[in-house]
Amino acid sequence: MKGMAAVPLTTGRDYAALEQQLEQRLGRLYARQRLGIEDDFETRIFRHGTNLFHIENWFSLHSVIRTALKLSGLYWRGQRNTARIKVRHNHVGLRGLPSAFDGFTLLHLSDLHVDMNPAAMHRLVELLHEIDYDICVLTGDYRGKTHGPIEETLDGMAQIRTHLKDEVYAVLGNHDTIRMVPGLEDMGIRLLLNESASIERGGAGIHLVGIDDAHYFRVDNIEKAASDIHHEDISILLSHTPEIFRQAAYADFDLLLAGHTHGGQICLPGGIPVTLDSILPRHMGSGTWRYHRMAGYTSTGVGSSVVPVRFNCPPEITLHHLHPAAG
Repeated sequence: MKGMAAVPLTTGRDYAALEQQLEQRLGRLYARQRLGIEDDFETRIFRHGTNLFHIENWFSLHSVIRTALKLSGLYWRGQRNTARIKVRHNHVGLRGLPSAFDGFTLLHLSDLHVDMNPAAMHRLVELLHEIDYDICVLTGDYRGKTHGPIEETLDGMAQIRTHLKDEVYAVLGNHDTIRMVPGLEDMGIRLLLNESASIERGGAGIHLVGIDDAHYFRVDNIEKAASDIHHEDISILLSHTPEIFRQAAYADFDLLLAGHTHGGQICLPGGIPVTLDSILPRHMGSGTWRYHRMAGYTSTGVGSSVVPVRFNCPPEITLHHLHPAAG
């Protein structure tokens, strides 16, 4: 990638060694469960099981969409749109936020799909040198496909990582395999897989919580992830999909950051999505929203999926600025 330094990356990891690493990192039961679910799903895809009809796995449909757009003359315009990334600012008022965190800023990147969006990744790197933030959070979908090799994805993520300052926290999405975890963590990205981390500033702290994919693999566990957090503490949940909003709100999270929907990616004029590929109220498909006392934000994502085009729905990176709220 132009403008990115080459980063050495170990490829061709021995499967047994990788499995052992995952068992040490996640525990034997969870590692084997997650790997088994992934292998079952991949088998269904190639043997024409139920998951074949998930739009991201229905490969003939991808070709139909791509061909139709090319015949209409819209394909190349849509492809150019994928590099027109917007920098959005979201100011979030949180009751009980310690004063030390007033103005604390999270850079939110989602749905990079690095191996199928080179133009967007080039533009992302340019923008990363123009913005200021305290920590970076990634809400999943680093791979273009939902199956197959991971080396190209890890290589792309390693190159992006060189342009991100510490600290970086992440969750996995429905395109991501658990086999990516050692590689991502080796490059300084801390995965939160039904886990939490404490962020401290000026003698005060808030909690960052991440759940594993709740959309496709359905291996999320909010109860486990939040087990060490007092209900009065400020807590921010990272989830690939916003579909978990009800569970998150009733678990007393103050803010939910998610992606997955791409805002629709191909939208009608006015940003009206044709589909969100989610069981979700439409107003939660992109941007800010609220459910009871919990604030939420759904990123339209940096990359594109299925077909690398965008219409009436620009890609984005988001800066969430935290502030104490009255009351």
